[in-house]
Amino acid sequence: MTTGQIIDGKAIAADLKRDVRTQSDALAARGLRRPGLAVVLVGTDPASSVYVRNKRKACEECGFVSISHDLPMSTTQTELLALIHDLNRDPTIDGILVQVPLPRQIDERLVIESIDPAKDVDGFHPYNVGRLAVRNPLIRPCTPYGVIKLLEHIDVAPLGKHAVVVGASNQVGRPMALELLLGGATVTVCHRFTQGLADHVRSAEILIIAIGKRGIIDSDWIRPGTIVIDIGINRGDDGKLHGDIDFATAKERAAWITPVPGGVGPMTVAVLMKNTLEASLRRQGLEARP
Repeated sequence: MTTGQIIDGKAIAADLKRDVRTQSDALAARGLRRPGLAVVLVGTDPASSVYVRNKRKACEECGFVSISHDLPMSTTQTELLALIHDLNRDPTIDGILVQVPLPRQIDERLVIESIDPAKDVDGFHPYNVGRLAVRNPLIRPCTPYGVIKLLEHIDVAPLGKHAVVVGASNQVGRPMALELLLGGATVTVCHRFTQGLADHVRSAEILIIAIGKRGIIDSDWIRPGTIVIDIGINRGDDGKLHGDIDFATAKERAAWITPVPGGVGPMTVAVLMKNTLEASLRRQGLEARP
């Protein structure tokens, strides 16, 4: 049996960031302002700290101005909202990223909705998700859009295909379904109340897994020739990072498959850079390249 080809998210993300850097340098060469991204981290969660560090590194690679706001775990909701208010009004800031999860005393929904939609480079604000829902996207949620970019790279169009999304979170599963609908796919979204999960998975031509927990999906359910995109990330007993599905066995059935790490993760950060660039260009009255 032919094993699936690996979708190299690292390489694809690097290409995207190089293009963003070219456009950022072009702005500077014209005497215009480089894109500015404010990254807000509340507390010292180890995983969040790693994610934020990667995003700040990407800003350097893309020639952006990166402003860091590292706040203590004791930060109140009022204090965080005041900071976001100031960043919304700052003309040098094009994108605002508040790393989640947030401490218990802070309402994540309220924080997301307090960000100016034009600076919501994560694409989580209801305005931006709504734009995607009505097929008129502006700032697109990073991870789902990153998946679309991966599919484009391997010349797989969602048009007419049956796509199954396992997971229905606001940040990934739901906007992923909207992206696939935008691309013309027939979409099934599975969640914790779904009956007959195995049958839904077996029907997928494009299978996108975004659960955040290993062992729920059996690789034997995958129809041979399926495109498998694993968005989940889990740390195993061996201390290594793994996806939601067993990569080795799923690879034997998939036509294409993303690894974890090195698949969707790098694309999320690269699309964040793309979103920030495009937000900056719009705010400066310019147009971005597709």
